[in-house]
Amino acid sequence: MAAEHFSQLQDYLNSQVIGQTSLTTNLLVALIADGHLLVEGPPGLAKTRAINALSQGIEGDFHRVQFTPDLLPADLTGTDIYRPETGEFIFQSGPLFHNLVLADEINRAPAKVQSALLEAMAERQITVGNKTYPLPELFLVMATQNPLEQEGTYPLPEAQLDRFLMKLELDYPDAETEKHILRLNRNEARHVKADKPQRLSEAQINHARQEALSLHMAEPLETYIVQLIMATRQPARYNADLASIIEYGASPRASLALERCARAHAWLQGKDYVGPDDVQAVFYNVLRHRIILSYQAEAEGKGVNDVLKQLLEVVPVP
Repeated sequence: MAAEHFSQLQDYLNSQVIGQTSLTTNLLVALIADGHLLVEGPPGLAKTRAINALSQGIEGDFHRVQFTPDLLPADLTGTDIYRPETGEFIFQSGPLFHNLVLADEINRAPAKVQSALLEAMAERQITVGNKTYPLPELFLVMATQNPLEQEGTYPLPEAQLDRFLMKLELDYPDAETEKHILRLNRNEARHVKADKPQRLSEAQINHARQEALSLHMAEPLETYIVQLIMATRQPARYNADLASIIEYGASPRASLALERCARAHAWLQGKDYVGPDDVQAVFYNVLRHRIILSYQAEAEGKGVNDVLKQLLEVVPVP
């Protein structure tokens, strides 16, 4: 029953976010894998619309935060407010206490603000003064970056990027898809609303997470996941060319993320086991932000996606 509801939710997301099936699918993968997304793409590709549509399909609230250079950590976490009538400080919670949070253009805020967000993502709690406050159990952050305009930005360091479950790269839709976008926008302007699916409860989402964790994963597939990660750290063992273009490999968080995302992907496909195709389907998004390329890779014109493709080719599939 949970799988059927997720299928209906996925259909609804695809009807509201035209031409971005990778984004809608991986939003659900992140929801089931209990992780956070970093999405990079030009403006206007329905990033905000996607997570807002997701909030319409689950029993959770949504909040968007526009990151700017003058943002403060308290603007995310909340702060203690003094009440003169009682002489006490009362905690006023911030946007992070919502279930779904869009951190729009995260690289436009300074390091302290980025750190406050990423700490909340990792620890599922925030500390103000000498008190710690737990965040909702259902908590998903989708952060966005604009790759076109880098003036006045604060790039996330690798250690912080590593805390994102996946990094997606979006591109412009094709001409036919753009026609469908025009029609959808015209219908909305005429107040023609799409039928919303039955909202998923937090209990149903937790049940889906447990089912995904219970899917059968053969030991050779576990070895395959580990070998893919090891190939980023010891590339010379697999391919001499890779050794000169990978500067630093992925951390153990990559292995954990690759397994959880592969399980979530298999569950969404209605399978009762995890296969190599599920691992490969999420491989790029899980590893894209976790390896650092050398100057030689840049000199040869090789991007991270090229290197990841090469890794899949040299590691034997079980």
